[in-house]
Amino acid sequence: QVQLVESGGGLVQPGGSLRLSCEVSESIFNSYTMGWFRQAPGKQRQLVAWITTGGNTNYAASVKGRFTISRDDAKKTVYLQMNSLKPEDTAVYYCNHWLGTFGWGQGTQVTVSS
Repeated sequence: QVQLVESGGGLVQPGGSLRLSCEVSESIFNSYTMGWFRQAPGKQRQLVAWITTGGNTNYAASVKGRFTISRDDAKKTVYLQMNSLKPEDTAVYYCNHWLGTFGWGQGTQVTVSS
């Protein structure tokens, strides 16, 4: 069973930055397109960024230009650099296979507030 451990969340003021990390237990991590998802209170979980095995990236319109996803296959880790954060970015952030096919980790809370 694949285990996912997200970290790096916290409280930040609008306009601030955070870098999230996700360690993946899967030994063939480099075979998967990985994604970052988020779930705000009362809303469905949504995919906000994903990165292919070749390093190609895609973003939801709401975060494009502000968030950057990256991966380190040697460390089996996916990152999400979040800049120019807005209050509407407040959510629990999760990583997973981009189709959400692994079990979910505990997520990491991101709160953007002054």
